[in-house]
Amino acid sequence: MLANAATYKVTWEKLPDDFVLDDEPVDNINQPALAAALTESLELARRLPANALTITNYGICATLNNRFVVKAPDWGYVPSIRVSREEVKRSYTPRLQGDAPIIIMEFLSDTEGSEYSSKPTYPPGKWFYYEQVLQVPNYAIFEPDTGVLEVYHLDNSGHYQLEPADVSNRYWIAEMSLFLGVWQGVRENRTGYWLRWWDENRELLLWGSELAAKEQQEKDAAQQRAEQERQARLNAVPQLLQMGLSVEQIAQALS
Repeated sequence: MLANAATYKVTWEKLPDDFVLDDEPVDNINQPALAAALTESLELARRLPANALTITNYGICATLNNRFVVKAPDWGYVPSIRVSREEVKRSYTPRLQGDAPIIIMEFLSDTEGSEYSSKPTYPPGKWFYYEQVLQVPNYAIFEPDTGVLEVYHLDNSGHYQLEPADVSNRYWIAEMSLFLGVWQGVRENRTGYWLRWWDENRELLLWGSELAAKEQQEKDAAQQRAEQERQARLNAVPQLLQMGLSVEQIAQALS
């Protein structure tokens, strides 16, 4: 029989201030960039409420049989916290300090395999912790080098099931009303695969550099249209003079 959280006494307690957090560096140089890209597009699209919390290599805590467990996912999203950000600057305890995460992401690295660990004994594996203890409804595992994305959803039995992608190879994250998918291109001098968000209308949520480029394109297009209209009016002047119109009449006709 598969062990689950019922085997444990699970409580939600604030991590003591003197608790030593793991401060090892991230496993892969791409992880901070991938995480920042996910957060930036949410913020620019106004999909990041003031009391929401995005998680990047940041401790999510629970207490199992009176022993603290801390896991630091590569990225996650908490829709609402109930305390000040000062109180959660080191770690976050769901249910005690706010909502549980609605999605957790892990980016595969050289320590491949730990993301799938369902080890129930202390300290529990990531899979077991996210599925059985935190009960995060969506768990995404991404391989940045190959662009392979797996999204698991917590079913009615309380276990993760692999979600099928849609025809666009994206996954609907109902709790966020957004699609999650893989995009290939360049950002911050990194060429490769990225995780991106698309809205309900399947419009891509843009990064700041893309928004700036879009605004510049729109500005250039508007200037080009204005210049074309100005030139068309100038080209019409000789013909109007031949028709016998005065300069004042032409000026009025052409605004």
